[in-house]
Amino acid sequence: MYSLSLSLTHTQTHTHFSQYEPLQLHTSAISEHMDMCIFNCYYLTIFQFVKKYGNLFSLELGDISAVLITGLPLIKEALIHMDQNFGNRPMTPMRERTFKKNGLIMSSGQIWKEQRRFTLTALRNFGLGKKSLEERIQEEAQHLTEAIKEENGQPFDPHFKINNAVSNIICSITFGERFEYQDSQFQELLKLLDEVTYLEASKTCQLYNIFPWLMKFLPGPHQTLFSNWEKLKLFVSHMIEKHRKDWNPAETRDFIDAYLKEMSKHTGNSTSSFHEENLICSTLDLFFAGTETTSTTLRWALLYMALYPEIQEKVQAEIDRVIGQGQQPSTAARESMPYTNAVIHEVQRMGNIIPLNVPREATVDTTLAGYHLPKGTMILTNLTALHRDPTEWATPDTFNPEHFLENGQFKKREAFLPFSIGKRACLGEQLARTELFIFFTSLVQKFTFRPPNNEKLSPKFRMGITISPVSHHLCAVPRV
Repeated sequence: MYSLSLSLTHTQTHTHFSQYEPLQLHTSAISEHMDMCIFNCYYLTIFQFVKKYGNLFSLELGDISAVLITGLPLIKEALIHMDQNFGNRPMTPMRERTFKKNGLIMSSGQIWKEQRRFTLTALRNFGLGKKSLEERIQEEAQHLTEAIKEENGQPFDPHFKINNAVSNIICSITFGERFEYQDSQFQELLKLLDEVTYLEASKTCQLYNIFPWLMKFLPGPHQTLFSNWEKLKLFVSHMIEKHRKDWNPAETRDFIDAYLKEMSKHTGNSTSSFHEENLICSTLDLFFAGTETTSTTLRWALLYMALYPEIQEKVQAEIDRVIGQGQQPSTAARESMPYTNAVIHEVQRMGNIIPLNVPREATVDTTLAGYHLPKGTMILTNLTALHRDPTEWATPDTFNPEHFLENGQFKKREAFLPFSIGKRACLGEQLARTELFIFFTSLVQKFTFRPPNNEKLSPKFRMGITISPVSHHLCAVPRV
């Protein structure tokens, strides 16, 4: 088992290894955001280490330790066959201060099972997998198209228009309403969301998790981060209070109403996981996850279309042939549009927005691939290496939709795991796939995306909880 030690300064990275010793790591408490921010910052370096040291090794950053798993067989072994051993999420001081053990993303054990089961039922009740939700996405795609049309083909930053459109879908499920793109209060909330996504990758925020007793007294980005999360929680709290004022248990309008109804069933039960703080955190988790990941993927999609005009032309040719300019894109048309579908999948592969997956934690002492992992060991799964594996992909470092095509038909790939796998895979996968197809196809149907004359576009990225494109402008030229 090899062990790598990565310093905060990165330039002092060094390795040490003991190939035949069982892995011995102290229990570490690392949250989703800490893991992704710290280790995403090093993922390109880690990719080189995998080539040198193999598919299972430990990582150390200060007093933080983890095990990185690379390769489809090992990932499947850990997340599917041994999922009961790796079902928990680790916890950090930063996560503890902001959310404690509440919500959907970072909860564990029985609390997570109850919250996930309830949320999946609620999502289905409010349209997940049904035509009604697809129609809502189609309607929002029209709003987005109109908003972009107002730019008159001139350079614009697509970031927050796309954020707003995608967020409106999860907002309609959680809050029962959508927000106009000109709504200044909602735009401020989206900016807070974007800022926390970015801030959690800062070294100061990483240091908070290592030295919370010291950092809590010092100024810096970590204090802004805490303030932003509190503002976002306050927004959700206000929405809950608004619901309470006209709540009718007989008429469940949205996720908040459904949760209030569930809470009423557990009144007086101090051990129930259905309480106010979990309502706030679960709603905020849905709001965050339902906005950030899909909108970031769409931003990558439009950027890649501007970077690869010949691919964009092929997508438009397929759209014109299958649904034309007048018909709205729908999931029913997806099977007849293999090239468009392949392009979306290739955007996800290349965009690689969560390169080391959301972390797990060993719930018991476990043996994986012959190595001992003590209870509490944090587990990272190397999606970057999987999505750039030269044995799986013909041109792993090049944007190439042919990776998902065979004889002109769409081809599923086992080594494609942007939503993870196992019981803790993304619960919004079906919604995200529907949104990606309808939004992307609607936009490329109506516009040709090009670089501005005075701006050179590139696939450079910004580090954060997710890997997102650096700030850029596009020209959306209406198609005649």
